[in-house]
Amino acid sequence: MAAGSEVTSWATAISTNADNGRKVIFRFAEAFDAGFERSLKPVRIIIAWKYDSQSGQPASEDHQRMNQMEDSLESVLERGSHAILALVSTGENLREWIYYTCSEGEFMARLNSAFRGLPRFPIEIHIANDPSWDTYERFRSSMNKETINRSAPRR
Repeated sequence: MAAGSEVTSWATAISTNADNGRKVIFRFAEAFDAGFERSLKPVRIIIAWKYDSQSGQPASEDHQRMNQMEDSLESVLERGSHAILALVSTGENLREWIYYTCSEGEFMARLNSAFRGLPRFPIEIHIANDPSWDTYERFRSSMNKETINRSAPRR
């Protein structure tokens, strides 16, 4: 997803599972516009897409469909600064997108609008109040600064 007006920079980080050597790749909003107020987006929405893969990373076809889904959401969610993509994780047979929004109902209406006419995506949606962005902050505090790539690509 494009950075939007509220995210000023993106970064990536990679975590390796010590048990099996598989990698989880994180893409996250590293910096926000000076005027951005997190408190205006207190609802956390996690979109989870489970897939099967020997490597733990999605196959090319799954990856393309994931990108299609994310692209479909981009314009409808960012319009009017309704929602912000804060974190995407991919690995261990799961991709999760973590959004923060001002309204669960409006988010779901926009999601349904974005997906209209597209093949069904195999996703689960989890919604919770997270006014302090605790999920995002726990992730950020767990990142080793040496593992962060600050010239992160979009995907």
